[in-house]
Amino acid sequence: MPTPNKNKVSFAQLGLSSQLLDAVSEQGYEHPTPIQADAIPEVIRGRDLLAGAQTGTGKTAGFVLPILQRLQDNPTEGRRRVIRTLILVPTRELAAQVNDSVKIYGRFLKLHSMVIFGGVNINPQTTRLRSGVDIVVATPGRLLDHIYQKNIRLDQVDTLVLDEADRMLDMGFIRDIRKILQALPTARQNLLFSATFSKEIRRLAGEFLDDPVEVQVSKR
Repeated sequence: MPTPNKNKVSFAQLGLSSQLLDAVSEQGYEHPTPIQADAIPEVIRGRDLLAGAQTGTGKTAGFVLPILQRLQDNPTEGRRRVIRTLILVPTRELAAQVNDSVKIYGRFLKLHSMVIFGGVNINPQTTRLRSGVDIVVATPGRLLDHIYQKNIRLDQVDTLVLDEADRMLDMGFIRDIRKILQALPTARQNLLFSATFSKEIRRLAGEFLDDPVEVQVSKR
């Protein structure tokens, strides 16, 4: 378990709903980690975020929880589900892990998520997309396949997450990422998580983050 915040801030102080607090409590967590305590309130406020955090810091909950809160605060009742959150990750393994976190923390909410990655038949993913989802967790290559085949609409996305952005750049996904950005609305919230703040990451952040809050924590 990631090291909790020393100042013993509680999850209840971060602006999370009772449904999300219940889900967090079920996982045995009482206090947020430093990245969670720093990131969650800012994301709920709608700020862009540049976060330096490695695996093991609790970073996934640091963006999943406030995204779920924002979606809960702005329901799509009375209209068809549209994709409102897009989370890009470098690998299928991480995509599955992040989607699991969305399901765990969102279990008491009426929100639907799905994971999109390559190496598997694309047709079941297309069928799932047609049924309507709120959150998509995807690797860049397979997501572009869906975009090119017009299987997916991203024109209602209001929050974009780049998780482990440094790994995505190392794996050569920058061109794919830029193509995906062209399919998104220009008015949206952007969250970038990276283990390091290299020149390339700073350049990417400068391209699409708007006056971001910057937080950085180290793995304990």
